[in-house]
Amino acid sequence: MIKVNLLDSVTDRARRATVVEKKVADPRTRFWLLGASVFALMALGMLFDFVSANAENARMKTELERQEQIAAQMAAINKEQAELEKKIKNIETRIEAIKKLRASQQGPVSLLSAINERLPASPDFRLESIEQKNGELTIEGHSPNEAAVTQFGRSLEFSSGAFSNVNMETERKELTVDTKDYNKALGEIDTSVKPETVKFKIKCRYGQPAPAPAAAPQSSSGTDKAANQVARR
Repeated sequence: MIKVNLLDSVTDRARRATVVEKKVADPRTRFWLLGASVFALMALGMLFDFVSANAENARMKTELERQEQIAAQMAAINKEQAELEKKIKNIETRIEAIKKLRASQQGPVSLLSAINERLPASPDFRLESIEQKNGELTIEGHSPNEAAVTQFGRSLEFSSGAFSNVNMETERKELTVDTKDYNKALGEIDTSVKPETVKFKIKCRYGQPAPAPAAAPQSSSGTDKAANQVARR
């Protein structure tokens, strides 16, 4: 049968506790315990800081890579936008050039159409030149029929605003006939007869084309009177 001396065990425990208390009460022991605690706390703090710094560094690297990707995408988008704006600008420039070309083409075409509508039906009526400069239109021509010249001047003057400030100058001239151009098979030509023609020069301003008004029937005396008035101008 095993016997245990409980008194001795209690006494040993009390001794051990006393030894521990003495060691704890010793200042050197306290210093080392405090130093160990501080070192342990510092080690834990440094470990936590190291782990936190590594985690933050990894997060910042990931964020930097993401920002670099976004920057690359924005650079590509900006490049595409710049190219698109350049293409749009080129297209707008072409459109403006086409508009200007059409405007420059429509101007002379509409002007010639407006003049053609007012030309007399006389087959001998001729236009020599049409010049438009600084908003002023100059028309020169000739016709052996003075009434046709007068009719043309009146049609420009009464054009519902298409032609304004009409001023016409006329001059009667003799025509020289070159016998070399005459067909002798038609007979002899009388060179004593000097054919005449009426040269005219009309200055006016051309605005928006307007439809020519219907010509009202007039008597021969009224036509001659109007012709004299236009010729005087």
